Amino acid sequence: MKRAVFLDRDGVINKSLLVDGIPTPPRSLEQLEVLPGVIAGLEILRKNEFELVVVTNQPDVPRGKMLKQVVEAIHMNLEAELRIHHFYTCFHDDADDCQCRKPKPGLLKQAAGELNLDLRNSFLVGDRWRDILAGQSVGCRCFFIDNLLDERQPVAPFIRVSSLFEAAQLIIKESEVEISR
Repeated sequence: MKRAVFLDRDGVINKSLLVDGIPTPPRSLEQLEVLPGVIAGLEILRKNEFELVVVTNQPDVPRGKMLKQVVEAIHMNLEAELRIHHFYTCFHDDADDCQCRKPKPGLLKQAAGELNLDLRNSFLVGDRWRDILAGQSVGCRCFFIDNLLDERQPVAPFIRVSSLFEAAQLIIKESEVEISR
């Protein structure tokens, strides 16, 4: 089984747009902006043989604020630019009560089954409480990118970081310690 780093998309890989204080995804390719340090962080993880898997909620599609084709175009762009090949997307809203919308772990379990991933030896990097809870529920070690949003915070255990790059560095350090045991 392979080790993975599960990555939320908006706020972790690319910049979220703040609309009335609420983080929202880019609405077009023109608004897509990869965050500083992401390319270097992904390269560190890739060199250490982690499978990179994006797991993202995209409720603006059922809310009628975004077209599914735009979300897929953003993923194609990120795949080409960042060499991430696995995208798992929930196109539901809370009222749908699906198993794939984080904080439920459906996307992580689906990826683990399809990609032969060892969840207990994998990591999750997210910027919202939903991301962290999804990762915790399947045994991933979680890193919370604190974007200083005025909203519900995750519950421990997790490691608070400022960027994907910082998380990648800590993941590698933690992995090296485990290998030496």
